[in-house]
This record gives sequence, C-alpha cells and structure tokens, in this order.
Amino acid sequence: MTENRVNSMPVSGADLHLELSGGGSRRARLTRALREAVREGRLAPGTRLPPYRSLATDLGLARNTVAEAYAELVAEGWLVARQGSGTSVAPRAAARVPRPRQVRTAPAPRPALSLVQGQPDAGSFPRAAWAAAARRALNAAPNEAFGPGDPRGRPELRRALADYLGRARGVRTDPERIVVCAGFAHALRLLSGAGGPLRGTLAVEAYGLPFHRSILTGAGLRTLPLPVDEHGARTDLLAGAKDVRAALLTPAHQFPTGGPLDPRRRATAVDWARAGSGRILLEDDYDGEFRYDRQPVGAVQGLDPERVVYLGSVSKSLSPAVRVGWMVLPGHLVDDVLALKGEREAWTGVTDQLALADFLDSGAYDRHVRRMRQHYRDRRDRLVALLAEHAPHLGVSGIAAGLHAVLRLPPGTEASVVRAAARRGLALEGLAPYRHPESTDEAYDGLVIGYATPSDHTFASALDVLCRTLPALP
Repeated sequence: MTENRVNSMPVSGADLHLELSGGGSRRARLTRALREAVREGRLAPGTRLPPYRSLATDLGLARNTVAEAYAELVAEGWLVARQGSGTSVAPRAAARVPRPRQVRTAPAPRPALSLVQGQPDAGSFPRAAWAAAARRALNAAPNEAFGPGDPRGRPELRRALADYLGRARGVRTDPERIVVCAGFAHALRLLSGAGGPLRGTLAVEAYGLPFHRSILTGAGLRTLPLPVDEHGARTDLLAGAKDVRAALLTPAHQFPTGGPLDPRRRATAVDWARAGSGRILLEDDYDGEFRYDRQPVGAVQGLDPERVVYLGSVSKSLSPAVRVGWMVLPGHLVDDVLALKGEREAWTGVTDQLALADFLDSGAYDRHVRRMRQHYRDRRDRLVALLAEHAPHLGVSGIAAGLHAVLRLPPGTEASVVRAAARRGLALEGLAPYRHPESTDEAYDGLVIGYATPSDHTFASALDVLCRTLPALP
C-alpha cells in the first residue's frame, strides 16, 4: 500500500512543503522528496536543513530514517555535512525545471516624453511627510483597525474628510454620509451597477473622459451629451431632456475644456434636481484644489446636500497610486450604497486610509497642495509663455485651474500633430477622443496638454518638442 504524507517543515526559519508519496520505504520516499526539492530549486544552495531529530518529529518518522536519508544525499553530493554546522544544501547551482516556452508580444515602445493629461508630477510625491503620517497613524491605530473592514471606510478618515471638505471645498456633510472608495471610477461603478441609484439615461457633459462614459454604458445606461461652452455645461437643457434623472458634471473646472460652471447654471442644475422625484447630480471635483488666477469655486453640493453626490479622490493631488477616494452622499442613499459595496472593505487598504487621515489632520495635506499649486502654476506659466512666443496664432484656454491646458488648432490638423509628436518621442492627446460620440454641437481641433505629467528634468524637452511640432502660421 502506498502512503502519502504531506508536511511543512521549518528550514532556517522558513517552511518547506514535502510530499512523501510514491512507492518504496519511508526512507526512500523522504530521500526522493528532499532530492526533488533541491533539484527544483525549492531548497537553494547553502540552505541549512533542520537537525534530523527535529525533522523526524515534524514528519512523524524514526530518527534513523531521517539520518539515513541525509547520509544518502550527502553521498550523492546533494547535501553537505560539517561537524558543528549541521547539514545544508551543497553549494552548487540548482537545476532549473524546464518551463514551457512562452511567446510574448513585445510591448509598444513608450515615448520618452509625455504631456498626457491626468497625471500629477510623480517625482513630487511627499514621501517623507507621507511616511511620517503613516508611522504616526499606525502607532495610534486601535487593534480593531486591522480586523475585517467597514464598508464605510475608517472613521478616522471620514472625520478628517468631513472637516477638510467643509473647510476647503464648502461641502456640507458629516462622517456618516461619507463612504470611502478606491477612486472616482470605483464610485461610478457602484452608483451605476445593478441596484445602484442611476437608471435609464444620464446627462453628461459633451466633453469628458471616455473611460467614465464606458463605465456608464457598460452598466446599461445611456448617456446624453450636454453642450459645453465658455460658461460650462448647458444645464438649462436638462429641463427638456426626456427620461433623464441624473447628471454628471465637473463644476469646479470643466474637463477637459476648462473653466468653472457659471453660477446661474449651477443654480439651474440644482433647481432641476429639486423639481423631480429621485433626481440627483453627480459632482466630479477632480481638481478643484488647483486654482491659479481666480478665487476657489466651492462645491455645488453645498447648495443642496440631499440632491448632490460629491465625488473626489487624491489621484491628482497626491498620486493615482494611493487608491483612496470618497463619496459624500445624500442621507437617503447611504444605506443603498453600503449594501452595494458589501460587508467587507475589499477595495481600499486600511493603512492608506489611516495615513491619509493623519496627513489631513496634521496639516501636511494643505501644505502639500499649496506647494504643488505653486509648482504647477510655474509650469503653466512656462507653457503659456512658450506658446505665446512660438505659436501666438493658436489660442490656449482652460488655464485658470487644473493640471492641463487646451490648445486650439487649425481645422483638420489635430491627428497629424499628435502623430508628428509621437514620431519625435512625445506623447500627446488630441481633443477628439474626449468628445461624446452623439454630441451635435460644433467640433473643433485641439490638444489637451498635461503640463503636470513630465518630471522636472524632462519638462523643458517636452515643451521644446511640442513647439517644434505645432503647425506654423498659415
């Protein structure tokens, strides 16, 4: 009869999985298992094995059985035994197990330079201040913080967010109405998924992130484009939009064309939401903290907290690598969203939540935003000055806030400029991909220039390539 025995034995403080299977005596099966562990590289050269008495106890074998297996492998050269040093794997290169050959498609080469929007300067992440906040937060955290998560998010972070958003963005809320999530896209998936509050047709701005539109359409919603002009989205058209019960807006700084939503249009949007049962506004406050030439524009949510879902994250202010975002919800939606999110917090790490809570409470977040506001303003000024010098015939807009500018191009030149930049090693984005496919207002050619993206040592080179790529004065 064949006996199979599987054990994990401690080897130099680590565990080793041994399967004593196959035919033969117990010594033969142990010898074979150890030999295979060395041959496959699971026991690396120099690894010290446990004393044969300990291994015999772990495996439920006789001491002599283990001692004889060790001796056989020493004789074969797989192991070495030294007086006073025990038994270890021989210092030889472990044979590698042949692996099936994989055919890989080489990834497309990444451009050396980038002015793609949506990314902060990665080199400016506040490593020291974040590490200090994380240490303080972990030292102060209660033991229960490291147990099963709460779908609302950590109370420390929700309290800190309620204070900060009220002070800096004019949001009216309390911690019980805040639900922590992994970012704006995660929030949009929760709100638009099965059982979510979004139904049927959703009004969106005629220019916006196609990724967000794809989330909505993937959830079975139709998106209706609202025309956008220099005053923001035409919210006056909501009243005549059939079957629309929700609208997604970027009031602080229309994305990507730029500019805040006109005060009268803000009020019009809120009045529309109030006028119908179940109507809500989704407010994407993606870069409301970065304003340069105007006073900050407060959140629309402050006008009616029961009709507006306020959405934000740290992807622009800190880093997209910190997967923390938030939903500030009307009271009647909190329980529904929590039910959709599930009973366990599976999306946002507790350590990042605790660190961000301390980062906010200590004032480090405010200091970082102020420093980055000046940093990005300096970059914006360099971009605008160069464009005025090298391409004064091209209009630039959307520069009063945010992390990008829109450069208007002559008709029919957008695609060729993007291709020419790519040939010179510069990643650029045109305006066309952001336009809603069903939009009927007049389209124009342009570039969306993310001046926050490059590192400090590549920014000048990126601007130089941009200027050499732009179409000349006709």
